[in-house]
Parts: sequence; structure tokens; C-alpha cells
Amino acid sequence: MSFLIRVQLPDSPGTLGAVATALGRIGADILSVDVVERGGGVAVDDLVVELPSGRLPDMLITAAESIDGVEVDAVRPYAGVLDTHRELELVEEVAAEPRDGIQTFTDGVPKIIRAGWAVVVASDPSGSQTLAASPAAPQIASIDLPFMPLAKATVLDGEESWVPATWQELGTELAATPLGKPDRVLLVGRPGGPMFRAAEVARLAHLAGIIAVVLDG
Repeated sequence: MSFLIRVQLPDSPGTLGAVATALGRIGADILSVDVVERGGGVAVDDLVVELPSGRLPDMLITAAESIDGVEVDAVRPYAGVLDTHRELELVEEVAAEPRDGIQTFTDGVPKIIRAGWAVVVASDPSGSQTLAASPAAPQIASIDLPFMPLAKATVLDGEESWVPATWQELGTELAATPLGKPDRVLLVGRPGGPMFRAAEVARLAHLAGIIAVVLDG
């Protein structure tokens, strides 16, 4: 079974290799690595690893943290490998069929930023409406969204009173960004974490900005 493990580690030569060696000792096979954030002498990496049948994911945490200075932020099941360069392909898909562009974009976002789901919501004086939702997205028609209209991309507090109890129980991390205008917003959820990093939010905002130009001309 494959897992996504997010680690914080010293940004120094050999540290990632030491983590890989430690994971290899428990039989974990690293399928891909993505640098999420780097700065202040610390790197945050996402690793997709395959763990032999019968091995518990807790072993990944123990193995990784056996290396000095390494901390595991989160471990969760993951289907497939990291797809970190799909932005261009997604823009091309939206441009090819702009009438279905918002749905295409919403379906593609979770694969790129490793979220569980995504929805695009529009608001006006009469309320909000869902313009598109990815296959795993929850129903949000009856949910009050106090962060709208939204001026800029941001991480949302998943424990705010407006957040449904089921989302909170799953430990859902949330981020949102305007899709071309403050009253049209992309909301993404990552049940079970890890938290959205500043670099990920910036990446999301950049992609949404490009898509908005394609959609709105």
C-alpha cells in the first residue's frame, strides 16, 4: 500500500538520503519525492512510499524520525505517485474545452496539490452556489461561508464555527483562493492533513490566476 509522508528535515546534504536509507530498512520503497518548502535551514518534503503488506504506517514515522532533526508532519494513504508538473496539462485541458473549464479545473486541482477534494463556489447578495465540485467533495450548499468574498489566497482555520463537524472530526485542513474575482472562490480540503504550507497556497493562487484568465478571456 502507498502512503504520503510529509517530513521536516535539516536542509543539508545527506539528510534526505539518510531518511531514505532508514525507510528502506523497514522495507519501504520510495516512489517519488517533492520539495514542498525550503527556508531557514529546513526543508519540507513529501515522499510517496510503498509499504509491504502487513506493515503498519506507524513504522514510517519511527524510521524517519530515527534520523536526527527529522520530524514527520503527517502520514496518510495515497493512490498513485506525486504529479507535480501537471499544471500545464491542466491549463491546456481547460483551454481546449472552456465551457467545461471550471469542472475540469476543479477535478484536476486535488491531484496537483494532493488535496482530498475541491469545490468552486460563487456568491452574490442572494447567497452562494456551487459551480463545480470534485468527485470526493462534500455538499456545501447549506453551509455559510463567512470568508467570502475572498481578497487573496489563504489558509482557513478548520476549527472555526462555520466548519461542519464531520470536517473537523476528520481533521480537515482547508485553503481557499479567488478564481479571478473575490466572489468566485476555489475551496480545497485535505482530510487528515497535513496542513497547507505557504508555498502550496502560493502555488494554488498562481494556478487559479492562470485558469481565471483562460476562463474569462
